[in-house]
Amino acid sequence: MNIQSGSGEDRDIRFLHELGERIAAADPLHTVLALAVDFVSAVVRCDSCFIYVAEGHELILRASKNPHAEVVDRLKLRVGQGITGWVAEHRKPVAIAHDAMLDPRFQSFNELPEDRYEAFLSVPMLCRDKLVGVINVQHRERHAHSQHEIQLVSTVGFLVGPEIEMTRVEAENTKLSELPEARKLVAKAQQVLQRDLQLSEADAYSALQTQSRQSHKSIMEVAEAVLLADEIKRARS
Repeated sequence: MNIQSGSGEDRDIRFLHELGERIAAADPLHTVLALAVDFVSAVVRCDSCFIYVAEGHELILRASKNPHAEVVDRLKLRVGQGITGWVAEHRKPVAIAHDAMLDPRFQSFNELPEDRYEAFLSVPMLCRDKLVGVINVQHRERHAHSQHEIQLVSTVGFLVGPEIEMTRVEAENTKLSELPEARKLVAKAQQVLQRDLQLSEADAYSALQTQSRQSHKSIMEVAEAVLLADEIKRARS
């Protein structure tokens, strides 16, 4: 992919379209994150780009422009910790043109030489107002981030955020499928759907999976909602 050719605006539109296509094609999450890093690094012309993914109350470094095999998938920080954690906690972007290390929210990590860079841009990634990660952009020298740059990075977050959340939900569903109590709940919800919608067992399970993906909730949460609705309906009859 050559995202450098053509006018800047045309290039940005082409890339965002390609990123959307990759997500729609269900490319692996690490591929989508790498593509997002490539785009952000090109359009902002930065020296560093990190993508952190939210997992519980922590942010885990999952992708980097510069090679950091020793810390990618290992470096963690708490929500609220450092500028990145502040952005995660408040769900607002932060743009610092120079002397980022002097910001009172700043926290250095010895593993990352980029922490000594001058300029820092951090943007939250959200899915239905839920935090799913943070994109960080850094420059060695002073750099005033334009509104256009901030909006482009935010748009990447809007595109990638739901993909991250869907991956989380699917992983949670896989874990839940191994738990006896979860299997019982899902089986009961399947029976309700089979009875009320005249579905086969397979179609009822497929309906639960579809609702799980669309609502970004675990299949167990969807099953509980189905059973609660059924209980309310029977109580009124």
